[in-house]
Amino acid sequence: MSSTSAPAPARRGPAEHRSDRVDAVVDATIAELREHGYEGLTVRNAARRAGVAPATAYTYFASKDHLVAEVFWRRVRQLETRAPDARRSPLNRVRDAVREVAVLIAAEPELAAASTIAVLAADPDVQRLRGRIGAALDRHLAAALGEGADPAVRRALNLALAGALLQAGMGYFTYTELADRMSEVAGVVLGQAA
Repeated sequence: MSSTSAPAPARRGPAEHRSDRVDAVVDATIAELREHGYEGLTVRNAARRAGVAPATAYTYFASKDHLVAEVFWRRVRQLETRAPDARRSPLNRVRDAVREVAVLIAAEPELAAASTIAVLAADPDVQRLRGRIGAALDRHLAAALGEGADPAVRRALNLALAGALLQAGMGYFTYTELADRMSEVAGVVLGQAA
């Protein structure tokens, strides 16, 4: 028998259990974050604010990190409804795409701060959502680049965006500045003057 234990299986996430209760807890989480921040957030308090039994909330969310990651995933998923303007150059489409990410995240600073911590958790439920978040951001950049784009360019932009999100979350610069910095990076990566 191995001395390391296998990771716990991921819970069936809220996407598989659409319900008003889950949506209410997710919505209440934003209010809890605004009022108490990440440190003061608990699944129990979000459930209470939503009018849901804590046991019900824990059925869907293993931890506050899982809950915050779900809220963040739902926000990032909104990016997939926006199609890039095909009349613009690939550079300008990428600049638009990263600005959309920055604006979406900056709109809810408490969620942004909490997500910087929560999305990095080792929890299997969070890992699953982290994969979805990363895939959604990748698709957003891929759509901006357009068909036939060099895969290395796409990977470089993904790495830069992930690093920029982390640095903004750590307070090195604001999410508005993130958009400006990523605009510069896009120019360098795509070989065009910023």
